Amino acid sequence: MNGKFVVNGKQYQFNFNSDERLLFTLRNHGFKEVKNGCLEGECGACLILLNGKPVNSCQVFTASAIGKDIKTVKGIGNLHEPHVIQEAFVEAGAVQCGYCTPGMILATYALLQNKPKPSESEIKNALDGNLCRCTGYVKIIEAVKLAAERLNGVKENKALYGEK
Repeated sequence: MNGKFVVNGKQYQFNFNSDERLLFTLRNHGFKEVKNGCLEGECGACLILLNGKPVNSCQVFTASAIGKDIKTVKGIGNLHEPHVIQEAFVEAGAVQCGYCTPGMILATYALLQNKPKPSESEIKNALDGNLCRCTGYVKIIEAVKLAAERLNGVKENKALYGEK
């Protein structure tokens, strides 16, 4: 099979097997920031935004994502121009080994789009599907709070959407 996809704002044509999961299609086409963790939708390592909603790509058939907007962590910022959320994770020491970080950052991004000033309970709920095997979640929660604080200082949260 093949289909057109929009990944991180760019259009792509991908070939894939009819029973292939989106996780593997993305990784096979160079999007290695989408991690292969549990293949059961339990760890959040493969989290992406699909039409703006956080989903575990290991649980999505590629064919069902044809024509949809897919965003990976590289779609919100990169090494040379990091997003405010990415900067907050680094500054708060919330990156550890980095394997869970892309999913954590995208879960945070989705949360802050809907809840610019989340409570700690809302933060914990938003991160509930993301596992970190290196450490506890204290630094991660601190990073989300820091990102929210910084984004709330930006008029209309334009920085959240990559606008300057």
